[in-house]
Amino acid sequence: MIINPAKSKTVCFTRARATNLLNYSLWDIVIPEASSCKYLGIILRSDLGWADQVNYAAKFAHHKNDSNWETLTRHREIARICALFKAYTGERAWEAIGDRLERPCYLSRVDHDRKIISRKQKTDIGKYSFVNRTIQLWNQLPADALGALSYKPSNFRKKVRKAINKAKLKGGII
Repeated sequence: MIINPAKSKTVCFTRARATNLLNYSLWDIVIPEASSCKYLGIILRSDLGWADQVNYAAKFAHHKNDSNWETLTRHREIARICALFKAYTGERAWEAIGDRLERPCYLSRVDHDRKIISRKQKTDIGKYSFVNRTIQLWNQLPADALGALSYKPSNFRKKVRKAINKAKLKGGII
């Protein structure tokens, strides 16, 4: 086996911030130092991080499948809306939250009839809590996504996902 020094790299794998320069040579040819290398299809970084490999794999899978993956934040929003749906319809595990949901005294023309009052909070914990953030998303949903609320949770999730993607294409708020 013959090693080609022109195609070789030196990489020092460490979590230390300050590293010494590597001085390796092969047949009087200095092998350059690199911060990352690809070995058996995996990108290895000198700081032992995985960000490059994860981004590469996600990009490759996206192009390969030609699919539109929803972002993690969008997925979490849909999950929160579905949890609020369970509380609103009175599912057993969500009764404690569902009992505290209040309907407004007044509905404007743009509001749907399933609107929920978001309570005024004095602390950041309350302001950014699961319930208050989700109530804001719930109130932005179109009326046809909520419908008669007689869906199963899995059907409701599909309907909400469809409504959010439709609003995203139109450049809506959600």
